[in-house]
Amino acid sequence: MKEYKYKINGNEYTIAVGDIENNIAHVEVNGKAYDVELPEQPKAAAVKRVVVTEETTVVARPVKKSAPAAAGDYVIASPLPGVIKEINVKVGQQVKADDVVCILEAMKMGNEIHAGKDGVVKSIDVAKEDSVLEGTTIMVIA
Repeated sequence: MKEYKYKINGNEYTIAVGDIENNIAHVEVNGKAYDVELPEQPKAAAVKRVVVTEETTVVARPVKKSAPAAAGDYVIASPLPGVIKEINVKVGQQVKADDVVCILEAMKMGNEIHAGKDGVVKSIDVAKEDSVLEGTTIMVIA
């Protein structure tokens, strides 16, 4: 039995929880026994099992490491997890702060990612259809 001590409205209670059978818990409060009916737990969802019968080859794209951002560089990071659907700029391209540099799809919505600063695209650290997490560097503007 697990035992707990509680103070409720200035009164102390010692509660011991015993066995739980089906949805009935056997409990003692200050030495007096009670059977407590618990709400029924939802049944666990059925688990589908997938059996692979053929050999499958998965090709992973190497992760591109960007150069560390120098002082004065502006890092555009993903504001939320999603998938890069479009990249509208190239390395070396001049951009204005309000230019849309890429489209990030999150929760079935296309989100425009703006440059945020006038400058030149120094690096693009993602590719079209890449999945990104919040905070992932998308590109760097110098």
